[in-house]
Amino acid sequence: MDAKPPPAASLHTPLTVSAVLLAAGSASRMGHRPKCLLELDGVPLIQRQLMALAGAGMGEVVVVLGHYADRIEKALKEFPVRLVRNPQPDDGQIASQRMGLRALSARMDAVLVALADQPLITAQDVLDLIGAYKKRPTGTGVVQPAVDGKPGNPVVFSSAVREDILAGESFFGCRQWQAAHPEQVHRWVTPNTRYRTDVDTPQDIEALAARTGQRLQWPADLAVGP
Repeated sequence: MDAKPPPAASLHTPLTVSAVLLAAGSASRMGHRPKCLLELDGVPLIQRQLMALAGAGMGEVVVVLGHYADRIEKALKEFPVRLVRNPQPDDGQIASQRMGLRALSARMDAVLVALADQPLITAQDVLDLIGAYKKRPTGTGVVQPAVDGKPGNPVVFSSAVREDILAGESFFGCRQWQAAHPEQVHRWVTPNTRYRTDVDTPQDIEALAARTGQRLQWPADLAVGP
């Protein structure tokens, strides 16, 4: 497989970008509670992500659910998104990613894949990433933020890369595509630590509060773990 991305677009060229938001994990390190429902200033993280995507002009958003799907879905009733349930979420993030990519319409120039547990991502962060995608080097099809030499999220890639991923085996996702085609990956260097900020453990919640003064809180029905 070898996607052939078109030349990089002008910064002012309109792009149709669709988004896949991954929220299917078990959150085992968070006490088996859906971490995307942690609240910052009273707003669940998954809603904050959806507001950021909407503010950046995403015309199509697919949310992939798995564990805790019924509970998370209650938080999404007011959002015009397509919900997809992974019936086997323990198969891993690749399976959820592929399911989300497959659920998208075929009418897009690029795809943005985001994680539902990044508390600080804003619409401007999404717009900056899309801007970096527009200005990517000719011949590249994937743009991933790099902060202090480490990969961040979300990630943006061309519709050709999406098709290439879906043509692969079930274990083949964006990360595997990047490993197979490193010359077609643009690491966009940025000092913006929001691309590297997520929460996987209670310690991450404490670290975020210590670093930013912003404390995440569980909603009342999840405040005490099982």
